[in-house]
Order: sequence, then C-alpha cells, then structure tokens
Amino acid sequence: MTRREKLTDKQVAALQPKLKPKPLRYSKADPELSGHYIRIMPSGAKSYAAVARDPYGKQIWATIGATDLLKIEEARDKARDAIKRIRAGLPAIAPPPVKPDSYKAVAQAWIKRHVEAKKLRSQKEIERILAVYVFPVWGKRDFIGIRRSEITTLLDVIEDKNGAPQADATLAVIRGIANWYAKRHDDYVSPFVRGMKRATGARARILSDDELRAVWRHGTGTFGAFVKVALLTAQRREKVLSMRWSDIADDGTWTIATAEREKGNAGFIKLPAQALAIIKAQPKFDGNPHVFAGRGDGPFNGISRAKKTLDKASGVTGWRLHDLRRTAKTLLGRAHVLPHISERLLGHALAGVEGVYDQHDYADEKADALKRLAAEIDKIVESKVVRLRPKARAHA
Repeated sequence: MTRREKLTDKQVAALQPKLKPKPLRYSKADPELSGHYIRIMPSGAKSYAAVARDPYGKQIWATIGATDLLKIEEARDKARDAIKRIRAGLPAIAPPPVKPDSYKAVAQAWIKRHVEAKKLRSQKEIERILAVYVFPVWGKRDFIGIRRSEITTLLDVIEDKNGAPQADATLAVIRGIANWYAKRHDDYVSPFVRGMKRATGARARILSDDELRAVWRHGTGTFGAFVKVALLTAQRREKVLSMRWSDIADDGTWTIATAEREKGNAGFIKLPAQALAIIKAQPKFDGNPHVFAGRGDGPFNGISRAKKTLDKASGVTGWRLHDLRRTAKTLLGRAHVLPHISERLLGHALAGVEGVYDQHDYADEKADALKRLAAEIDKIVESKVVRLRPKARAHA
C-alpha cells in the first residue's frame, strides 16, 4: 500500500523558487486538500491560495495568506471556506463586518440631508436638543443598537429634570432621525411606537397677575429686559431675541425679520413707550447688532440658566417663555382688543376668506392694541398687594 503524501510546515518553508532556465512563479498542490496550493514567487515569497470554479464555470484564484504568517492547517481551514464561497458565487474571503455608524454620525447626516436641505427654521433648536440631551448619552453608541427601553429611559430623565414638554421635543427629534434612517436602509426598523409622548393636551398656562408682577419686579439684566419686551410686544421669543438695532426705526416701528419658509408674523409694529424705554436702556456692543446681545456677534444665549435664576428669585415656577404670548393674548382680551386685531398682532395666520381677501396692514390698530396691552401690564405691575391684618377680638 502506498503511503499517503503529506505536506508539513517544515516542507513548506523549504520550498525554493524556480530560477532556471529563467525566474518563474509556480504553484505546488497540497496533497491533503484539493484546490489548495502554495504559490512560490521568483523572489522566494510564498503564499497559500485556493482555487475553485464559480457557478458560471469561471476559475477563481484567491490568496489565503503568506506562509510565514499562517501554519498549513490554518491555511487549509481558510481554503476550505474560500472554496465553498467561490462555488456558491460569493467572494472567496468574507468581507470584514462593517462598523455600524455612531448615533452622532447618523444625526449629523440627518441634519445635513434633511434639516439643512429643507431649510427648517427649527435647526438651531434641533442642534441644541441633540447637543444637550442626546449626544452626551448616545453620541458614540451604534445607531442601530438603540433600543426602545433606552429611549424610554432617556425621556424619563429629561422629563424629571426638564419637564414633559422638553421630553416631547426631544422625542420629536430622535423619532424624526429614526424615520429618516429607516427610509434609507432595508433592514432597519424604527424602535419608536405610538404613545411615547409625555405631555397630554394643549398647554394653557398663563401668568396670573401676582405671578406677572413677581416676574416683572425680579427680572433684571439682559434676560429680564428680554422677558419684559416679549410680554409688551406679544411676539415669539425667537423674534424678540433676534431683534437688531437696525430693525427699529426712528419713530419706534419695529420691522420683524421674516425667515425663509416662515408662515408669517406681525410684520411691523409700533412699539409702545414702555418697550422702547427698555430697549434704549440696553447697552450697545461693537460688532454685535442685537438689542439683547450675547457673546461675540450673536444674541443672548444663556436662556436656561437665566430662567432658573429668575424662577428662584420671583418664586414663580412651572412657566415657559411661550406662556408670555398666551398671557399677552389674555391681557389684550381684558383690554377689549378685538380678536382679529390681537391675532394679527401675534402673527397668527388667519383662516378662511378673511385671511385671503383682507390685505389691510392694520398698523394703527396694532399700535393701539400694544398701548392697551402696556397699560394693562402697568396696572398689574404698579398695583400693591394689601395684606389685611386680622381684626382684634373684642374683649368681654
């Protein structure tokens, strides 16, 4: 009986290149595995290779690895796998697994391809939410690895520390990212489901007269001035914050900047004397065009910290800056301003025929409404709370 030929690591190391009659690359078959070869180059370099035919009959050679890095048994194992893959029509060597994108990378791609592409006016707030609440927790995580339970935990923490509205704002952002990603990847299923919102019903919070008085009296510095002007003008916080000195004419008319894709605003309003006095008292800084200036050339940006300081000083909590508009609308009603005037003053789009056909600017009416609003605020701020002492008991 003939002894079966073997090929050992020592024998592989001893293989020599063919140099005569001329340098030549050649392959030596492995007697223990059909389709497995050792290729020897004229330079003396040697490598393992596997060869097989794919489903279309094409012969495929695949390099397994250098002989000085692999033992022959390891090379045979890799060759067996490569031969199977070639015959199945697959790449001989399985590609390394693709590292999943990090949450931050996906979110930044979403901002570029969705938020910026659609020129969403909420971009700054979206970026703030991601930077403050999401990236510190998930930034380096694999995006596809985020589970529903982790979303719930994140929202719980935000709700406990910052309130249900902030949790819902964060939910809207991260759900939007997941839905966008799902549209672009076959195998990804969004972990979001119905019923994950925290706040229930429309918000109806306004400041009572006592709360308004306390906030007004304790509102100091740039933030305090901003709060007062926001209340006196009934405008959105972003519009008041972005107010520039160049937006205010000599006669006190404020032209409100209109952003691209914006649904509408009050356009221009004649500021009441109280608001103008507060505005003129703000310092001007070279290189910063904003009335309520922050660092550099931007508007005031320490809103959250300043709001907490004001809450603590005034004792008024549970309110948001947007509640000032609702409070102003209520005071306009108290001052007998007609609803269609106050709606135009707040910059709300009017529905139906009136919104389409009535193109009057109502400048005088809006100016009068702001004077009435300022008068109502003055009455509240200047009023004094009288605490009655209990009557002394009559002696028998």
